[in-house]
Amino acid sequence: MKAYAIGGYKEPVTLHDLPEPVAGQGEVLVAIAASSVNPLDSRLQSGAFKAILPYEMPLILGHDLAGTVVAVGPGVIQFKAGDQVFACAGNGRIGTFAERIAIAEKDLASKPIGLSMLEAAALPLVSLTAWQALVERAQLRSGQRVLIHAGSGGVGTVAIQLAKHLGAQVATTVGTANVGLAKELGADVVMDYRKEAFEERLNGYDVVLNTLGPDVLEKSLKVLKPGGKLISISGPPDPAFARLIGANWIVRQVMRLGSLKVRRSARRRGIDYSFLFMRPDGAQLSEIAKLVDAGTIRPVIDQEFDFDATPDALERSASGRARGKVVIRIAADGAVGRPDV
Repeated sequence: MKAYAIGGYKEPVTLHDLPEPVAGQGEVLVAIAASSVNPLDSRLQSGAFKAILPYEMPLILGHDLAGTVVAVGPGVIQFKAGDQVFACAGNGRIGTFAERIAIAEKDLASKPIGLSMLEAAALPLVSLTAWQALVERAQLRSGQRVLIHAGSGGVGTVAIQLAKHLGAQVATTVGTANVGLAKELGADVVMDYRKEAFEERLNGYDVVLNTLGPDVLEKSLKVLKPGGKLISISGPPDPAFARLIGANWIVRQVMRLGSLKVRRSARRRGIDYSFLFMRPDGAQLSEIAKLVDAGTIRPVIDQEFDFDATPDALERSASGRARGKVVIRIAADGAVGRPDV
């Protein structure tokens, strides 16, 4: 099987010929038609998470997939060969920059009917992140106000649409070239971060979803009202996350100290700070697929790359200039395109 992998942390992504995956108990073998790139892929490549997410080498990168089921393992009841699916791979079993993958049945969902494989592959990780931040963690309600940073990014483009569906008033920060896109997605307040300081304009917000660095994180505390929630997917990880992953004592202390400043600042203001690390969830993806087919959420695709240009796709995503998602056309054991192709 052809796959793009790294032989060690900080090494380049190269094409490998690796053993064929086999569907085990509760797993489904999927021929991957398309994948997409997330910032997490580059961070794993750099070794940023090696203390908490140990992987064996060579490591196939990639979390998102859309494709066709080719075989099922023992105990699988929801899917059969020929089903079109999409998913986010995780829990130690990533690797979607490849022709095939064996993935847990519980992480899979039926592909949205109206999307191509490429379009569907753009959604899993970012839509699950938005769902778990806004629906699960923030419990965002109609009439509340939410600030979503980097509204033109992969997570931001989906989060804006989901927040509007939930009835919230949405503010977002984007670059000059993406003001129009943010408005098109439904944002009520769009701020060009090059021209305007969001912390000076906004106040009394219920929720902030942060995808940016520590300077933005600190400033975000100023726009929240007491009882508000600051949810960050870019860190710093907090003690609750350390407990969730069963981290050892050293890692727990590192996370405690690393998040101490923001947690103290949040506590003084009566604000709840938490770090969110997305988890795969097929049931949540099924709910997201319903919203997609209803026209409530649509993927935003920046650029398409062929499988042999996977390193270029990673480079494009890492540039920070992508609008929405960078997708990869793999087309193994099946056509990429509309469902009727």
